Amino acid sequence: MTLYNVTLKETASPEELEKAKEKVRSEGGTIKHEYTLIKGFTVEYPDDHVNVLESNEHLHVEQDGNVSTQITRSIQLRHNSTWTPTSTSESWEKPPSWINVAEDEIARLAALRRRPLTLADLLKHGQPPLSKQALLDSANFTLSLLPARLAYRIQCLRNLPFIVVSNPHVSQIYNNYLHSLSTLLPYQQRRITTLEEEKQFAEVMADLVQTHTNTIPILARGFLECRKYIESDEVTRFLDSHLRARIGTRLIAEQHLALHFASQPISDENPNPPLSEREHGPPNYIGVIDTALKPAQIVRSCEHFVSEICELKYGVRPTLEINGEPDASFAYIPVHVEYIITELLKNAFRAVVESGHEKEPIEVTIAAAPDIPGNHLNHINYIPHHARDGDVDISAEEEILVANENIRRTNTSSQSITIRIRDRGGGIRPEILSQVWSYSFTTFSEANASGEYNGNIDALNTISGAGGNTSTIAGLGYGLPLSRAYAEYFGGSIAIQSLWGWGTDVYLTLSGVGRIGE
Repeated sequence: MTLYNVTLKETASPEELEKAKEKVRSEGGTIKHEYTLIKGFTVEYPDDHVNVLESNEHLHVEQDGNVSTQITRSIQLRHNSTWTPTSTSESWEKPPSWINVAEDEIARLAALRRRPLTLADLLKHGQPPLSKQALLDSANFTLSLLPARLAYRIQCLRNLPFIVVSNPHVSQIYNNYLHSLSTLLPYQQRRITTLEEEKQFAEVMADLVQTHTNTIPILARGFLECRKYIESDEVTRFLDSHLRARIGTRLIAEQHLALHFASQPISDENPNPPLSEREHGPPNYIGVIDTALKPAQIVRSCEHFVSEICELKYGVRPTLEINGEPDASFAYIPVHVEYIITELLKNAFRAVVESGHEKEPIEVTIAAAPDIPGNHLNHINYIPHHARDGDVDISAEEEILVANENIRRTNTSSQSITIRIRDRGGGIRPEILSQVWSYSFTTFSEANASGEYNGNIDALNTISGAGGNTSTIAGLGYGLPLSRAYAEYFGGSIAIQSLWGWGTDVYLTLSGVGRIGE
């Protein structure tokens, strides 16, 4: 007789759970415990009968394991690493076929040293289309970083209270990390040496990105439902670390994917096709990084989007003026800047409208610092502790040398751009100013906490998730903390100066990598 954890899928009705209980009893099973926080139960069941439950499309069935690791159930993972959802509406919950990830392997990987990710790391393989060797080096560099990071996040999830990890949303994220780790393990013990292997690895990276697309809203719902069982400070610490780590994990995977697709067609049979036959993306892009990013253009794009939502909500469209150095450019990741600027403009637009100063223009000033050769702002010793990647081992001093040293390097100078957003929205009340960086779990309604988003969320809140599939975190207070995480990841910062009764200045500083060497 073996213990199994049985939980009801979100799409299933409570009646299916009662039917499962009746089926268990009729087949000789014994229900040992019924959960109140989640819809499920633990059952002692004959090994040769458990397939009756596993074949039920309304249930998740997992074998119970050693209690000593809090959530040490034997989480089962899929074997086919190239599986992807068949439609955009189909999301990863459980893999279609099953294997186990060894506990000692997770512990070994989690104990490995992890160093901080820098923009220079992402640029080191050069301008696509890449040669065969450069593409293989990119794949191996990606593989050298991800398994340890995924394993460490699994360990961090296990350190949460058991009742929190038992929540179906938090448990789903835990399963997702185990799944992604399992798809990398076949590659982890060897180097990728052929373009066919690199192609298969790119499929694994695509699956990893897809699997973790909705991590933020899913975790938000999970912690919202568990807020009675965990201190808010502990939640903030966990989320701050976890979401910063997620930034790095996605960047590593997305960078290699972008380089892979920008280097096609390429194969072992034809490793050096003529440039005329290869993909040609924007000439200023290296993977997901725009080497000539102009913040002023992104500000205008975000202004247009926020203005439309503001006009829909309030019937007015505040104006925005850009001054300083609107032609300034540097190397950075556009989607990060878009997210941050959208969130900051949303707050500024709402403030001026609700304070009755919608005719006062919002002023955006852009200032570029000069390149300073040898000033490595991304070195871990210069990064504040709270700003570090949640997966970084702060004791790690040795770099992981995987990439070919012959690959064209970029200029190692650092450049920063500061953007000041000034509004006449009345400022922030002094008693809540210290709370704006905390992950809040009290502004979302109980109706939404139950899982049904009824569409009544403030329209301006929804734009916090623009382009990132995170609109369901609206009202949770994630916008500013996430913006700070994006800014600080590569050594930048966000600072707020509030003049209560008048307005607010927000200073966003982004640290790039200077000018890219030819």
